[in-house]
Amino acid sequence: MGSTFEIVCEIEPPTRPDIRHVRHQIGVLSPVAHAFLIPDNRIGRATVSSIAVAHEVTAMGGRGIACLNSRDRNLLGFQRDMLTAAAYGVHEFLFVHGDKPSAGTRSPDLTVRTMIAEARSATYMRPRIGVAAGLRPFPSWKREADVVFAQMCFDVEALLRWRESAALTQPVYAGVLVLASAAMARRLSATIPDLDIPPALIDRVDADPRAGVDAACEQIETLRDSGAFDGVHLVTVSRYREIAMTLEHRT
Repeated sequence: MGSTFEIVCEIEPPTRPDIRHVRHQIGVLSPVAHAFLIPDNRIGRATVSSIAVAHEVTAMGGRGIACLNSRDRNLLGFQRDMLTAAAYGVHEFLFVHGDKPSAGTRSPDLTVRTMIAEARSATYMRPRIGVAAGLRPFPSWKREADVVFAQMCFDVEALLRWRESAALTQPVYAGVLVLASAAMARRLSATIPDLDIPPALIDRVDADPRAGVDAACEQIETLRDSGAFDGVHLVTVSRYREIAMTLEHRT
């Protein structure tokens, strides 16, 4: 465990060739974020490269973590991305499997495991590699990663039980999701089997949209006070202004 409890804020990369919204998110969240995680073609929709956005984060004085998925690239494409990252000074990554593609097929020759091995073998950079983890037994090969990002979960006790059972020595960041609306919560509950959103919280958000922001801030404080995690991976969605203001006032 490190001495600083870090907040890694996920930002939305643009789906058009315009990064002004990215810059705005970085500017708003910078007072409370220790780093920024940039997704890679989330939900199978093309976005500006996570490596390019991570470079933009660095240019604005922040710390960028580029997410790369195995779904959308083959080995040669991954090698290209590592070279591009090195050229841009990006050395922190989150390697993930990627959501099921909406069309086409997944590349057969690239997995998270091979991504780790390939990145480690590169002689031109020393990457800091993160992997994702569900709240289940942690695979031995993932222990080669430098950082672990635990899945989004609203049950702090379940997160703590998993953290103890996994017995990981590297930094671990717990996933915290800000519910922007009750409709969003119900949609996620219906489409993501592992994401168990308490009905009482959905009712709170239905009555007051700010309740999702308050619940996320309370969860962050609980996780920090537990001493079990090194930080959180915070997904703010459209509520990044409110979450930044609330966290700044509560710290």
